[in-house]
Amino acid sequence: MAGKALAAASGKPFLAINHLEAHALTVRLTSDAPFPYFLLLVSGGHCQMLIVYGVGSYTRIGTTRDDALGEAFDKCAKLLGLPYPGGPAIERAAKQGNAQRYALPKPMFGAEHADFSFSGLKTAVRLLAIEESQKPEGLSASVVADIAASFQRTVVELLIERVGVGLKKAAAARPTALAIAGGVAANESIRAGLTELAGAHGLKLLVAPPALCTDNAAMVAWAGMERLMLGQRDGLDTEPKARWPLAS
Repeated sequence: MAGKALAAASGKPFLAINHLEAHALTVRLTSDAPFPYFLLLVSGGHCQMLIVYGVGSYTRIGTTRDDALGEAFDKCAKLLGLPYPGGPAIERAAKQGNAQRYALPKPMFGAEHADFSFSGLKTAVRLLAIEESQKPEGLSASVVADIAASFQRTVVELLIERVGVGLKKAAAARPTALAIAGGVAANESIRAGLTELAGAHGLKLLVAPPALCTDNAAMVAWAGMERLMLGQRDGLDTEPKARWPLAS
């Protein structure tokens, strides 16, 4: 309502922006990525792979069947006594840990489809935390660091495999690049792993600076600019949408 009031009072055009589209287009703000490109969108509430054909034109290749990856980071951090948001907390702890200490499951690893699942991995971390807490050492700083490092390694390996499947399914679209967006895209280990994957497919990895990966006003403004430059407008009778899938 505030946005509509500002538009009406100033005589400026009003544009309704899809939060997910704002994430999807952020790499064009920082790298001027040409369409079409392959996008991995990973945040606290979303985990999906899409082909971005243009502003307002998306085809979904795969999505999570349960939890989003950002949610898994947050909940696993809480289980380990780490602060919120969980992504940065786990990444900091993982730098001090042994990533090979614990073997954790990789749900849907090797599946022919391109979907994700993180519920089983999250449950495995919960059970591991309970088991370790009952030992004499308990959830010491070193144990927490090792669990965090093992969790992060597992996530990176799982993402590389799942996105690899997605890229094969999107090959016919001839994507110009592999892009990642959303809060989880700020993770350095994930960026490094996907950089190697992109190179193996002859693509460049495109990712916005960390400050533009998490929810921010600049990405919404840029999505508005993209639509405005195409001559798009929305009426002041536009209603907000609690759920607005990109593929729709």
